[in-house]
Amino acid sequence: MTLQLRVYVPPHPLIKHWLAVARDVSTPSVLFRTAMTELGRWLTYEAAREWLPTQDTTVQGPLDIAPATVVNPEVPMAVVPILRAGLGLLEGAQTLLPLASIYHLGLVRDEETLEPLCYLNKLPKTFDPQTRVLITDPMLATGGSIMATMVELTERGVDPSLIRVVCVVAAPPALQKLSNAFPGLIVYAATIDETVNEQGFIVPGLGDAGDRIFGT
Repeated sequence: MTLQLRVYVPPHPLIKHWLAVARDVSTPSVLFRTAMTELGRWLTYEAAREWLPTQDTTVQGPLDIAPATVVNPEVPMAVVPILRAGLGLLEGAQTLLPLASIYHLGLVRDEETLEPLCYLNKLPKTFDPQTRVLITDPMLATGGSIMATMVELTERGVDPSLIRVVCVVAAPPALQKLSNAFPGLIVYAATIDETVNEQGFIVPGLGDAGDRIFGT
């Protein structure tokens, strides 16, 4: 069977609500951060459905032993927020994945070439091949940052099929690059916008998510 990139846009009303709040240009920075936290939470919830490693066990209930399914704590998990803006989704993701290790990757876009430049890399030299990795980045626009992140992770031994990408808005250029390079990857987005302008911003998008999160 040929692997193909899968992109999920969950029809959850809370995801739609917080996307609307984030899109609104009049939303103040403090409320925009709340919207990012909530989107990180609900999109991670959706991404975790068939991705979290579980194991069957039993528990002693008040009246008798009962069958149970729990998250397997022995399978390593990691969250990789792409700085700066990926931090906005991190808090929500962490509430659902409290045992996950957090590895920061700082990328900034060269405004002339639109290519990503790495200024911080806290990834380990190698990952356990079973590691589940969640990447958080609000905007998948031209695809430069997410592609650079995927290359860094796969070179360190992460299986692309065990990676989940959580974003707020995705656009065709980034999705096409991911599909060509990493078939089998799964992306969770609040919405897909069709247009990326000459400056590399998604339209209508969110504007500069990093600036809006941090009030800069």
